[in-house]
Amino acid sequence: MTSVEHHVSDKTFMRRVLLFGFLTLIGSDLLSQDQILINDNRIPATDTVWVFTPESYSENVALPIVYLLHGYSGNYRQWHDMIDAQQYANNYNMVVVCPDGFYNSWYINSPLKTESQYADFFFETLIPKVESSYKINQGNRFITGLSMGGHGAFHLFTENPEMFRSAGSTSGVMDIRGSKGLFELAEHFGKYEENNDRWLAFSAVGNIDSFKKAGKEIIFDCGTEDPFYRWNKDFYELCLQEKVPVTFISQPGKHDSDYWKKSIRSYFEFFKTNMDR
Repeated sequence: MTSVEHHVSDKTFMRRVLLFGFLTLIGSDLLSQDQILINDNRIPATDTVWVFTPESYSENVALPIVYLLHGYSGNYRQWHDMIDAQQYANNYNMVVVCPDGFYNSWYINSPLKTESQYADFFFETLIPKVESSYKINQGNRFITGLSMGGHGAFHLFTENPEMFRSAGSTSGVMDIRGSKGLFELAEHFGKYEENNDRWLAFSAVGNIDSFKKAGKEIIFDCGTEDPFYRWNKDFYELCLQEKVPVTFISQPGKHDSDYWKKSIRSYFEFFKTNMDR
């Protein structure tokens, strides 16, 4: 009887050890970022924002901040699931912010959907909420994203270039006219055949004057096997023609997470070297 009781006790002890280890792992992941929930009548649901501060974070030192925008059908977790955003915050001593752009907001003020006024929400609610919670050097505010988020980063930059030190786009949609009929774009802009001027006005290629007037160097890239490569290359040539200060990276790759895990490092390096010291 005693040996049986002793055997049960050992099993219980091991379960507790394993459970403690499991909870510790979960806890460490949950503690690796702050989570901010924001409600606003200009967006379709509560926006979940993950904020990663470097291990050395202190209220005594104002840090650069990078907004990372996810792609179509993604959410606020997409970047961290791919790259470990905490490690990037640590390595570059930057605050990294991953907001939710919802399934297909395109990070714009939709001309047709009153509940999708993301640009106003971003500037008037999200940025003030995030940056009032941390010690931020607002002169070193950067923005970038992938695919839909790349489009969004450039769109938000051209809406308020004075708010950013620089902007980037990886595998971004430089000309949404090339995606007519896809990604529920018509829900925001109307049918292309009837609203082609509007589609151009919301594309990076339609805002080249804003990039030129801003006078700030931007960075973008696209894999050569990516379906958006053609429009990225065309946009680069347009930037050269209009003398927009630009870094464009063309390299092998598809429109997938393997490519973005590789490409995003170039952006942090670029932002680091382009900070206002």
